[in-house]
Amino acid sequence: MSSIEIEKLKDVTTATITMVLLKHGLRNVWMRGAKPLHGAGRVVGRAFTMRFLPAREDLATPASLASNKSTRAAVEAMPSGSIVVVDALGVTDAGIFGDILCERMKILGVAGVVSDGVVRDITGVQSVGLPIWCQGTAAPPSVSGLTFVGWNEPIACGGVVIFPGDVIVADEDGAVVIPQTLVEQVIDAALKQERFEAWVVSEVRRGVPLLGLYPPNADAQARYAAFKGDTN
Repeated sequence: MSSIEIEKLKDVTTATITMVLLKHGLRNVWMRGAKPLHGAGRVVGRAFTMRFLPAREDLATPASLASNKSTRAAVEAMPSGSIVVVDALGVTDAGIFGDILCERMKILGVAGVVSDGVVRDITGVQSVGLPIWCQGTAAPPSVSGLTFVGWNEPIACGGVVIFPGDVIVADEDGAVVIPQTLVEQVIDAALKQERFEAWVVSEVRRGVPLLGLYPPNADAQARYAAFKGDTN
């Protein structure tokens, strides 16, 4: 995905993207439980995935945090500009990241974090300023309730399938995934939809009724074509 495509998607809401993807037959693209932790605006990037399983006492230990297959090792593999998407199984009593890991991710240029789990060390995390979408906060560490098993492999986050490299867009309405093969089509259709809906809002403000306007009938389509200077 080019920097131009990223900037274009930053002008498109996740609400619009879900409608565009619905027209492509994709309904399950919005990650449940991934809510903005603090004001972050809109972020766009390719998915870097991380996967947890339920805690198993011989594997989820404090000592495991220093292994070559730990959240620490995964952080060091994160490319600049990526959005980290974490399958935390919806667990809300074990924080997947704290302030130190978030600080390192920010230094590495990570664009944001999306998870169906929670974070910890909330005061420090907020001071880091890394955009995060999750279910909230919890004091216990990840190993108290989860076993980390890998990164950059297919996962499920909030009931949505995410492949490494898929495009993630997150804003105040949550986080959605765009399959890699549909990015160009989605950008084109979404920008057109945003322009059309801006015109619809202007029509509503001047008193035009919704029926026949949104979705548009032939008359509304003609008026919109005239508005944008399209006579074809």
